[in-house]
Amino acid sequence: MANTASAIKRVRSNNRKRLRNRINRTTARTAVKTAREAVAGTNPAEARKATLEAISTLDKAAQKGSIHKGNAARRKGRLMKKLAALEAKK
Repeated sequence: MANTASAIKRVRSNNRKRLRNRINRTTARTAVKTAREAVAGTNPAEARKATLEAISTLDKAAQKGSIHKGNAARRKGRLMKKLAALEAKK
């Protein structure tokens, strides 16, 4: 257990930040999953919309520090690559 007042406050603030980060990461993961499922489907317009939504969510999570900006960039690149392949097929 923390001994000093500043350490106790740090524990409280870290818990608040942990919860906030978890919400942002979960939202981003859900958006990416939805986009991947849409790309696996047959409708390119729906896939594009879901992918752009996922990219926006990833950018917000990276901006807030919930995920690393390189991690967000890598995920966005993978989504766009799959979307481009789908659109090239159609």
